[in-house]
Amino acid sequence: METKDLKVDLLCLGARVSGVDKGRKGGAGPAAGGMFLFGGTVANVPTQSWFVSQSPYNVDAENGKYVIKRDGERISEVHFPSKKFEKLKTGEGIPYNKIALLHGADCLATTTIQTCVYWNTPKRCKFCAIELSLKSSATIARKKPEQLAEVALAAKKLDHVTHVTLTTGTTSTPDRGINYLAETARAIKEATGLSIHAQFEPPEELSMIDVLYDAVDTVGIHVETFDRKVLEEVALCKAEIPFQQYIEAWKRSVKIFGDCQVSSYVIAGMGESDESIIEGSKVLAELGVYPFIVPLRPIPGSDMENEKPPSPNRMRYIYEEVAGILHDNGVSWRKNKAGCVRCRACSALADFE
Repeated sequence: METKDLKVDLLCLGARVSGVDKGRKGGAGPAAGGMFLFGGTVANVPTQSWFVSQSPYNVDAENGKYVIKRDGERISEVHFPSKKFEKLKTGEGIPYNKIALLHGADCLATTTIQTCVYWNTPKRCKFCAIELSLKSSATIARKKPEQLAEVALAAKKLDHVTHVTLTTGTTSTPDRGINYLAETARAIKEATGLSIHAQFEPPEELSMIDVLYDAVDTVGIHVETFDRKVLEEVALCKAEIPFQQYIEAWKRSVKIFGDCQVSSYVIAGMGESDESIIEGSKVLAELGVYPFIVPLRPIPGSDMENEKPPSPNRMRYIYEEVAGILHDNGVSWRKNKAGCVRCRACSALADFE
């Protein structure tokens, strides 16, 4: 079985695990999964959602090593990334793993502001679990710049972290949280010199993006889906932003940060057609933006917890098609400096390039 095919299977079907870290439960991105390293790639594999119990894949310990099996048959050895820094605490006694976590093989990730202006409203994103990790005390509401700088430095020294992903819940201020992202990024950059990625909602005033110019290396402005009807159903807050505002924000960002340094999450499995993903990805690639395509991750506790991810065959078809589009437009994950695109754990698109 090819590594890329195994990765798609695991992203869509999950794996049953016991005795290993099942990963965080909530959060802003694809949570409820564990990081698996195998065959030269990395995957954020669902381990806690309802459908995992039906997966043909499981992880077994054999002679001190871990093995991925499908219906009992040995498929691949699997490793789990080192997370020594997560065991430390700040001087105030806050565990580092409540401030930031290791994503993929070498990416430090955090949600700088763990609250979202849309959370307790009908406009909230149904696939998101940003405030659930706050509710379960797995994290703190606002990470201070100096805390993040301290954790990033430890992650770099102890676990060879090479880049950082910063995201935020949308704030009620016009900058949408961008100013705080810039402030935290500068503190991390000063302490560590690491490449940094920041994610935010497109602001109405595009010049707000310029604030990040000297603080971060790459940005993510996430459309989630190109099907406006689906968007109205699953993320009304994003559906109310005109698509043209996304286009202008992507263009502005590419101008500031360069080709392949801007990305957009595209979630498959929320009711959209394959064509909408493929055509939308073409629009992004032609702008120099990387379409970071992920299968829906139904996170326990989110409004979409009972949904089922798309089939591996559907994802393989989409990845094959979009990989061709990326190639034709000279867009590649290999050119990206920091963040989800470089991390690769939540999407198999890079493996199909």
